[in-house]
Amino acid sequence: MDFTIGRKGFFTYLKSLGGSNIVKVVPANGSASGLQANGHKRLKVVCGANTSYLDDMAWVGEKTPLTLCDVRVSPSNTVKPNLGALELSEALSRVIPFTAREDNRPVLQCVLFKVAEGKLMLVSADGFRLAVVKLDFDGDEGEVLINRDELMGVASALSRAYRVRMSFEKSGESLDGMSLVLDTELIRYEWRSVDGNFPDYEQLIPADFNTFVSFDANEAIKAVNSLKALSDSKAYPIDLSIGNGKVIMSNPDDKGLAEIPADTMGEGRIRLDGSYLADALRACGGMVDLKLADGKSPMLFTSPDYELVVMPMLTSESQQPTDEAQTAEPEAEPADVEEAVAEAEAITKAKPKRKHKAKEPVAV
Repeated sequence: MDFTIGRKGFFTYLKSLGGSNIVKVVPANGSASGLQANGHKRLKVVCGANTSYLDDMAWVGEKTPLTLCDVRVSPSNTVKPNLGALELSEALSRVIPFTAREDNRPVLQCVLFKVAEGKLMLVSADGFRLAVVKLDFDGDEGEVLINRDELMGVASALSRAYRVRMSFEKSGESLDGMSLVLDTELIRYEWRSVDGNFPDYEQLIPADFNTFVSFDANEAIKAVNSLKALSDSKAYPIDLSIGNGKVIMSNPDDKGLAEIPADTMGEGRIRLDGSYLADALRACGGMVDLKLADGKSPMLFTSPDYELVVMPMLTSESQQPTDEAQTAEPEAEPADVEEAVAEAEAITKAKPKRKHKAKEPVAV
C-alpha cells in the first residue's frame, strides 16, 4: 500500500513529538480504531505514548514542490552492490556544498549524476565554483539532475549502510524522464530527475597552467582560520603567494600571514575569497594540488578522483591596463568570464544575473 505525504510537514510532526528516538510507521490494519471508521486508508505512526493516523496526501498542498522522493523500507531487501556506500556518501559531501542557493537558477541547485565509460560523475556548480567527483561504476549509462535538498540527508544515511546499488529507471509519467534509484539493505530511494540541461562543465575546467603546488589541506585550513579571525568583516579575501617551497597566505591589509611548507613548481600570486578557499580545502582533504595560470584565471584544486574549479578575485597587480577596465575599486573587480556566464545562464534558462557585490569572486 502506497502513501504520499509532505516531507516537511511529516518531519515537523516527528520533531514535535520528542521524547523518543524510535518511531514505528505502518499502514493501519483496517480495524475501526485504525481507520477511524471512515473507510479511508491511513498511515499509523507510533512514537512513545503518541499514536496518530495520517491521511494519504497529508501536508501536500497546491504549493508543494513536485520533486518527489519515494522511500520504501524493507527488512529483507537483497542488494547486489555496484558502488561503495561510504564512497558515495563522501562523494555527495564533496559536491553538495558547491550547488547554487538562488531559486532563479533551478538547474544549478542540482547535482548532476552522469554515468559514462564505466565512471560515475557527480557534478555541481554555483556560478563561481565547479566540483567534479569521478567514481568507478558498474552499471548502465545515463544522467539525471537531483535537487540538493533531496540529497543532503541521504549523504549521512548512506554512511551507515553496508551495501548500495545505484541505477537509472524510466519515470512512469514521462517516456523521456529518468529517475535515480538507490537501494540499500533496508531502504529504497527514488528521485525523479529535474527538468533542464546542465552546462557543459568539461569546457569550464582549465587545462593550461604555469604554477603548481602541493600542500597539506589541514595545515592550510588552520592558516585560513587564523586569518579569518583577523578580518573585520565576514568577507575576508586571502592572498596566496606560491614559490620557493612554500605557500604564503596573507590578508590584503597586511594584518597577518601564515607560511605553509609545500612542493612548488613555478611562482604565482592569486587572491580568492577566504570562505571559498576554506570550502575547497575541506572538500579536498589530505594533500591537495593547486594549479594556477595567472592571477585572473580560474584555479584548479585537485585530489584523487576530485576536481574543483574556483574563480579568483582580481587585484590591481593582476589587472591588465585596458581602456575598458576602468573601475572605482580595482582590487575587488571580478575577472571577466562573461562568455562562460552567458552560456550557463542560457542553458539553465535563468533570469538575468544580478549585479555582484564588489568583493564577490568571479562567476564560472
